[in-house]
Amino acid sequence: MGTTADSAGVIDPVGWVVAARGSVVDIRFPAGSALPTINEAVLIQWDRGPPLVAEVHQHCDAHTVRAIALQNTSGLKRGTPTVASGQPVSVPVGEAVLGRLLNLLGEPVDRGPPLPADLPRAAIHRPAPPLSCQDRGSDMFHTGIKVIDLLAPLVKGGKAAMFGGAGVGKTVLIMELIRTTVENYSGISVFGGVGERSREGHELLLELRGSGVLSHTALVFGQMNEPPGARWRVGLTALAIAEHFRDAAHENVLLLIDNVYRFVQAGGEVSGLLGRLPSRVGYQPTLAGEIAELEERISSVAGAAITSIQAVYVPADDFTDPAVAEIFSHLDSSIVLSRDMAAEGMYPAVDPLASSSILLDPRLVGEVHYRTAQDVRRTIAHYRDLQEIIALLGIEELSTADRQVVGRARRLLRFFTQPFMVTTAFTGQPGRTVPLADTIAGCRAILDGEADGLAESACYMVGTLAEARAKEGAGP
Repeated sequence: MGTTADSAGVIDPVGWVVAARGSVVDIRFPAGSALPTINEAVLIQWDRGPPLVAEVHQHCDAHTVRAIALQNTSGLKRGTPTVASGQPVSVPVGEAVLGRLLNLLGEPVDRGPPLPADLPRAAIHRPAPPLSCQDRGSDMFHTGIKVIDLLAPLVKGGKAAMFGGAGVGKTVLIMELIRTTVENYSGISVFGGVGERSREGHELLLELRGSGVLSHTALVFGQMNEPPGARWRVGLTALAIAEHFRDAAHENVLLLIDNVYRFVQAGGEVSGLLGRLPSRVGYQPTLAGEIAELEERISSVAGAAITSIQAVYVPADDFTDPAVAEIFSHLDSSIVLSRDMAAEGMYPAVDPLASSSILLDPRLVGEVHYRTAQDVRRTIAHYRDLQEIIALLGIEELSTADRQVVGRARRLLRFFTQPFMVTTAFTGQPGRTVPLADTIAGCRAILDGEADGLAESACYMVGTLAEARAKEGAGP
């Protein structure tokens, strides 16, 4: 970010702080001077080290702007000189940020060496590529996770999100996807931790370092204990880094964000600090615009794609929540995690009926994949329809055909469980990555009755159906 300076190199203050209320800072500029624009960065030259960075969000009158500080304002005084930078917040980008843990401003927070001073920088605010330049592919992004690849396949260059309440496995699934996709795809990963716990960020850093994929990954964190402005803008910082690799290096990029709902929450906090009246269910009136500003920039151009996978917390498991519904509208694939399945130990706890993808079309994935997915859904839906009858009267009261459907559905649900690489240290089970062809063959065999004699427990936490048969043959 640039600053204004006189010929002696001393910063010429062009404004001064007139009020500070938490993260909200009012800055007055002399009469006759142009006010900084909305989203422009201002540098507050206080006496506590490097300048405090704030972002302009309101013009209060002809001489005063209201800004949101992106760092802690403890100790900030009235009268502190302030310099308008003339541009939005910018962050370092390029190869040097790979393998590093950065904050919202692109500063290393991993106790490593400082980044080179001559790195190129990119503004965190920029428009999405024009529609004429965007390239919407229909290639499948293979994850090696059976239930996702079969029922909610991800689009290469598309946007996917995992929806679920607290404790159903969103972060573990994100970590597994980082590991498997970086190992299987040549490209770059950028992880945006929005409102993450410090423990989660530390665990992710150690996991990536141990698996050897950290050198191809940039980590950007705005932690839970940071001011709302930092948590609100950290997703845009991660996106700016990903866009540089897409546009300048022409690399395929995997952009992971955990958690988008905390981005919405931070925006609500900022909106309240700025004095805006809340809208539906207490959310900020700018909810739709803020989500669109993030989501619509995640796009692909000819020769390079940004594939985004996001975790979304669902408050009180209410999928009609306005924030959740708004995020849904921007996605290509929706992976819904079920608390009931998690309670039964069915991990990953992906609901096979609620999850969906625009890619699940026979013209795109092929007739065999599409028909198998539809048959799986139909079988599991029939089983769920019968669950109340089973609970009241017992499975013995069902017809022979219905008992057959129930048995196959229960085997399918267990077959969709899968041990993960990132949980090996906790479970002792080596992780499994399953090719799509093996997933389809296993599901087809269960649907056609070839596994009717197989114990349900043998299908639990295995990779392929051949492993399930070997597991049953091995015995206890």
